[in-house]
Amino acid sequence: MHQRSLGPFQVSAIGLGCMNLSHAYGTPPSAEQGERVLLAALDAGVTLFDTAALYGFGANETLVGRVLRPHRQKFTLASKGGMAGVTGDDGAMRRAIDGRPEAIRRNCEDSLRRLHTDVIDLYYLHRWDKKVPIEDSVGAMGRLVEQGKVRTLGLSEVSAATLRRAHAVHPITAVQTEYSLWTRNPEIAVLDACRELGVAFVAFSPVARGFLCDALHDVATLDAKDIRRSMPRFEPEHYARNLRLLPGYKALAAEAGCTPAQLALAWLLHRRADIIPIPGTTSVEHLREDLAAADVRLDAGLLDRLDAHINQRTVSGNRYGAQARAEVDTEEFGA
Repeated sequence: MHQRSLGPFQVSAIGLGCMNLSHAYGTPPSAEQGERVLLAALDAGVTLFDTAALYGFGANETLVGRVLRPHRQKFTLASKGGMAGVTGDDGAMRRAIDGRPEAIRRNCEDSLRRLHTDVIDLYYLHRWDKKVPIEDSVGAMGRLVEQGKVRTLGLSEVSAATLRRAHAVHPITAVQTEYSLWTRNPEIAVLDACRELGVAFVAFSPVARGFLCDALHDVATLDAKDIRRSMPRFEPEHYARNLRLLPGYKALAAEAGCTPAQLALAWLLHRRADIIPIPGTTSVEHLREDLAAADVRLDAGLLDRLDAHINQRTVSGNRYGAQARAEVDTEEFGA
């Protein structure tokens, strides 16, 4: 597996986003299937595993911790706090963004326990809580570094301005934001800020939540609890327009001698050497397909045609609905 720099760590050029194994896309796979995917990734040379307190309200960290604990020295472990499940007065668990220092400390302690580890290599602020100055949240995270509970810090879904404010308090190792051919928002300002500050960029949803895999043709088949049902791009009217992009995209993949999913990942790897995509999957077969993208070579002409075919002008619909857009801090096309 090719390697890339992530702060002080050398990690596989393609990491594994573990969310899908417990969260977000309807009924998750069995624990046994999740274990197979995690161990297959480790065997294939993946050395960056990404989870969060939010995913499955702790279930994902519990799975990752149980399965990978015997192999802890073989990989870089990333998790996130500042957004987690809280129990309401009715006893139901709900997502809450809370960037107060005491909440971040509590999230980290809970994550360490679930992950069966003494230290988290890369600890992200999952969302900036806009009620709390970013300096306060990052200051609390910096104290976790001083205490040896966390090695390095990251931010998720933040603007270039917020990144600079945070970096002035404590060095930021990575920014994680959605980035793919059909989500170009990082190109507005964050990628340049990362390069300026020496911060790695970790791209989540690099295959556009399945769209660029040519795997979803009818959004009516989505599980009732699938988060894509709340995303404008997956609304029937918008998605019908987006599907018109697939024939030309698949033709470019065929020209490159790879699958559509591999083309999406190879495009990211060719953008810059400081970009690390973290696709997620519940299938060992798809995992192996994704990882093979590291060996795909794309010439400049094909890259130019890809850029022209799928971009913020040709994709229909915003990536998030109004509530989710209000919760993130990123620069957004069409906002």
